[in-house]
Amino acid sequence: KKTQFILLLFVKQGEASNKSKQDDLVVSDPPPEISVEDLFKNSEKSSFRISPEGTYIAYRAPYKNRMNIHVQKIDSDSVVRVTHSEDRGINGYFWASNNRLVYLKDKGGNENFHLYAVDKNGENEKDLTPFEGVRAQIIDDLENNSTEMIIGLNKRIPQIFDPYLINIETGKMKMLYENPGNITGWVTDHNGSIRLAMVTNGVDQTILYRPTEKDPFKEVITTNFRETLNPQFFDFDNGHVIYAVSNLGRDKAAVVKYDLMKNKEVEVIFVHDEVDAGGISYSNKRKVPTAIIYNTTKMQRKFLDPEYEELYKTFGDKIGKDNEHYIVSLNKEEDVFLIYAGNDKTRGTYYTYDHKTKEVKHLADLSPWLNEEHLADMKPIQYTSRDGLTIHGYLTLPKGREAKNLPVVINPHGGPWARDTWGFNPEVQLLANRGYAVLQMNFRGSTGYGKEFWESSFKKWGQEMQNDITDGTKWLIDQGIADPERVAIYGGSYGGYATLAGITNTPELYTAAVDYVGVSNIFTWMNAIPPYWEPYREMIYDMVGDPNTIDSVMMKANSPVYHVDKIKAALFIAQGANDPRVVQAESDQMVEALKKNGVTVQYMLKEDEGHGFYNEENRFDFYNAMTKFLDENMKEKQKEIKT
Repeated sequence: KKTQFILLLFVKQGEASNKSKQDDLVVSDPPPEISVEDLFKNSEKSSFRISPEGTYIAYRAPYKNRMNIHVQKIDSDSVVRVTHSEDRGINGYFWASNNRLVYLKDKGGNENFHLYAVDKNGENEKDLTPFEGVRAQIIDDLENNSTEMIIGLNKRIPQIFDPYLINIETGKMKMLYENPGNITGWVTDHNGSIRLAMVTNGVDQTILYRPTEKDPFKEVITTNFRETLNPQFFDFDNGHVIYAVSNLGRDKAAVVKYDLMKNKEVEVIFVHDEVDAGGISYSNKRKVPTAIIYNTTKMQRKFLDPEYEELYKTFGDKIGKDNEHYIVSLNKEEDVFLIYAGNDKTRGTYYTYDHKTKEVKHLADLSPWLNEEHLADMKPIQYTSRDGLTIHGYLTLPKGREAKNLPVVINPHGGPWARDTWGFNPEVQLLANRGYAVLQMNFRGSTGYGKEFWESSFKKWGQEMQNDITDGTKWLIDQGIADPERVAIYGGSYGGYATLAGITNTPELYTAAVDYVGVSNIFTWMNAIPPYWEPYREMIYDMVGDPNTIDSVMMKANSPVYHVDKIKAALFIAQGANDPRVVQAESDQMVEALKKNGVTVQYMLKEDEGHGFYNEENRFDFYNAMTKFLDENMKEKQKEIKT
């Protein structure tokens, strides 16, 4: 969705019912304690990518506790480490050509990503965008161009991005179009020509189209941000028809074909009754759409291409159908694939699949030291909010313990315009391993459930959105699963805000709370948004509240920092000093307000982190401190009650 620019956290299906299935559970012995280090340490190998010609693979692996890129020939054991970052691990990267890889890296979590390139033998590493305070973004990797790609840079004006054609060998670049100040996105065709521009005035979005790069842009359609016409890619003749995800005239987003010249939808390819359709994939070699992804309680696919469906069936049969599996990388000829497979109890496994021989080979396990039998099941659930909405979520019960009167951690997600999904979550597994039940809920505003459900969150921070979380907590108590004297709440970013709102709105409900990079004051958070969010300020006002209107009364009422006198729960706050999304002042002012009120709060500040802790040693510190904090305030609470 267009609103996902505002996601506050880098975070992160069978049908469910109001009934908890506790009667079906077989209680066995509790598993051994799994250390924080085993759950949160870097994988031995991860993020595999295959080179365009299919003869080399790259992956990330630790070097001095930081994830760096390594390369090896696909039929060789010889490995070359091609990057040497010691301050911060490398996250996103890909093959830009048969010889050269590119990656993005920021400084200390400030999200001003630089674009780097390096040869597959580790030579000729270069910072292609060596500009202080500038953020690089990928627009088109130009798959058929081995020396250039199109990137966006806010080098000229911090609030907007201009598209540049950049040489990945030399760093030489030229601006392709000067952003007049209101363009927030660009779409290229299959030849790498910029043909669409997305324009916003803050609340309305206009799609501009041009038949060729020599033609001027002309308006196609203008919609309010509540309506989505999200281009995916041009049809394969590079004409005036695009594949798009659209909720125009409907509640659930559909995958459609849209004629830009006629300004109308010409075909509905797929729509689901209950959830939004997601993205659509295609074969670059065969020039056909292949599948549509959507999420119910698990990830689902609608296949559009028989060859692609047979491909998935073949390696799915070999890997195991209980796993979610998908293609993460493929060569240009589309006959060698890298496959990821995983579930709720394993971080996952990578495989190679040779389409010619139909052979699947094991490549690497992400966490081979974890025993799947010691980890807990993540079960889909649903309950009804006080005003009649169906709220979907996931319940993870500690293994080997009766699902009765358990200590519980309520875990609202970040965003807030995001959603929780089924799969391996190390935070959830850590808490379940320590004996806590964990409830995650997709409260109103969570994405994927249609336009109406999403819009029902607007200007409802700390109100109906929070009620959905409270109702889930009370539902779990009514089920007999949660011990009402031992309920904690923990979340990051918006989930951190929901944590603080929970202990100020319903102080009697929670014994302990952990706020991880969360908003405490809606006013100061809005004032400190990153410059590249500035074009969306009016939209933020529509979705959260406008401080220049009567909304300010509501915003103050729902900013936890003004209500610290209501807090009864023990509170632990964690923050990154370089966070550009929820700045350090959000946590500082909360801590200061609590101190003025005579309340002691545990505060962890990491000087080398941003919006969430990325460096391994900081993850260890945080999760060890969090589990100790919860144990002291939850399990010790049980002893006090019994005494």
